[in-house]
Amino acid sequence: MKRQRNQATLEEQTGYQFLRAELLQQALTHRSFGTPHNERFEFLGDSILNCAIAHALFLRYPECTEGDLSRLRASLVRQDTLAEIANTLQLGSYLRLGEGEIKSGGDRRPSTLADALEALFAAIYLDAGFSAAQQVIDRLFSPWLARINIKSSGKDPKTSLQELLQARRLSLPNYALVALHGEAHAQEFEVSCAVLDLNIACVGKGSSRRIAEQNAARLALSYIEHTQ
Repeated sequence: MKRQRNQATLEEQTGYQFLRAELLQQALTHRSFGTPHNERFEFLGDSILNCAIAHALFLRYPECTEGDLSRLRASLVRQDTLAEIANTLQLGSYLRLGEGEIKSGGDRRPSTLADALEALFAAIYLDAGFSAAQQVIDRLFSPWLARINIKSSGKDPKTSLQELLQARRLSLPNYALVALHGEAHAQEFEVSCAVLDLNIACVGKGSSRRIAEQNAARLALSYIEHTQ
């Protein structure tokens, strides 16, 4: 019953209720748990996601060139972004994992979370078609679409921040590990991004140091663009 309640909660979070519950169950099943698992769903979901995001960008940014749209899409469908969205859904807590995968922190591994999110999109597509999957993708990616900076052309936050500071002839940011929480298999990193010339420091969190650095850079970039 706990698994059924969890799946119902996930359906509430995504705004989609499955007609065929077994599709959702397979999307949440890692190969370490058994078969049928979600690897084929992941393959299909990747294409569905790319098409849905391409369509959303095409409509939202009519002034962008093909190259700009491709870079923007790449920034949205990469593993880091998918893992962040999966974490907002607490997707890891719904996954069916083998014992070894649980012990190694599979429910928090960015690659596992990203794969499961793509599998979820495929399950929705198989249950109700592309339009239903597209609506869920549009809803989940809405905050990320809203904060896109076209000038950065889909570059990651660290690159965008570095280029902004170089353009203003300011010192480059310094990244430092502030704290590390959790067991070895399920760690959360806190990293500071300091821009000494502007006397600012922002702290980002993430399931890896790289993700935490990107989140810290994103905060610093947003602060500079809105206050400087």
